[in-house]
Amino acid sequence: MALDDVTHRTLEVNGIKIHVAEIGDGAAGTVLLLHGFLELWCSWHHQLRSLSERGYRCLAPDLRGYGDSAAPASPSSYTALHIVGDLVGLLDALSLPQVFVVGQGWGALLAWHLCTFRPERVRALVNMSVAFMPRNPAVKPLELFRRLYGDGYYLLRLQEPGVMEAEFAQMDTKFIFKKLLTTRDTGAISMSKEWWGPTDEDIPLPPWVSEDYVGHLAAKFDETGFAGAMNFYRCLDLNWELTAPWTAAKVTVPTKFMAGESAMSYNYTGVQEYIHKGGLKGDVPGLEEVAVIAGGAHYIHLEKAEEVSEHIYDFFKKF
Repeated sequence: MALDDVTHRTLEVNGIKIHVAEIGDGAAGTVLLLHGFLELWCSWHHQLRSLSERGYRCLAPDLRGYGDSAAPASPSSYTALHIVGDLVGLLDALSLPQVFVVGQGWGALLAWHLCTFRPERVRALVNMSVAFMPRNPAVKPLELFRRLYGDGYYLLRLQEPGVMEAEFAQMDTKFIFKKLLTTRDTGAISMSKEWWGPTDEDIPLPPWVSEDYVGHLAAKFDETGFAGAMNFYRCLDLNWELTAPWTAAKVTVPTKFMAGESAMSYNYTGVQEYIHKGGLKGDVPGLEEVAVIAGGAHYIHLEKAEEVSEHIYDFFKKF
C-alpha cells in the first residue's frame, strides 16, 4: 500500500481543519475522491496510483470526523450541508473552480448532494454503490427504515450517541475492519451481536485486502474513535429537514454509476429496477453510463480495483 509520492496537507476550511492527500500533476484535470463509511483517504490507494499515472491530480480528503481531519463534538455538525461546505471550501482553498468527482458509499451520497447544491463545481461524476435517493417529502428517512426493517436495523441502532461506540470498544479494531471488509451480508441485522459472531475469530483476508491496509485503518480509528464516522448517520433526518428546498431537484452533471453485482445496496428491493428502468435517469438527467461489476460487492474500488480505475478513466477522459 506504499504511496511514497503522496503529499499531505491540512487546510483550514469551513471553520475546521481538513486533511487531504494529493498526488499527480493535473495535466488531465483534478479528481476529488470521497471515501465511504469507516474508510479513509488511503481507501483510494489503487485509484490514486492509477489516475495520477494518467495525468490527473488526485485529491483524497479525510472527511470531517475521520482520520487527520477535525471531528466536531456535536452530532448535528455532520449534515450534508456541513460536509459539502467542507468540500467547496477545500476546492476554494486550492483555487480549483471545477473538478472531477468520484464517490463511494457515503462518499457517493455526499457527491450526489455536492452535484445538487453546486453543479458548476463538478465537471463529471463517477459514483459507486449508493444510487441517488430522491427526497421523499412525505416521510423522514428513519421512519421509512423503521417501517421497512424494524427497530433492530443498524441505522436506527446507531442513532443514540455513544451506544454503538461502546459496542465497538469491546472488540479488537482489526477484527472490526476484517469483518466489515470481508462480509457479503450487510442487511438489517448488520453490526448486531449475532452479526459480528465470535469476536476472537481470526478472519482470513481475501487477496484484495492487505494486512497493511487493515492495520492502517485500525491504528487510525484507535486514535480517533468511531463517533465522527457514526455522526453522519445521526444526521439522516436532519439532512431531510435541511434539504427541503431541493425536493425534486435533478442531477444534471455528466454521471456514471457503478455497483458491485452482489452488493446489498444493489440488491435491496426495487433498487435494480430504479437504476435500470429509467428511475435513476429521471432523477439524474446527466446519467450517461451504468456499470455493474461482476463478482463485486460493496468495496469495488478495492475488490475490483483495476477494472474500476479503468471505468473511471474511460469516463473522465471524454471531458
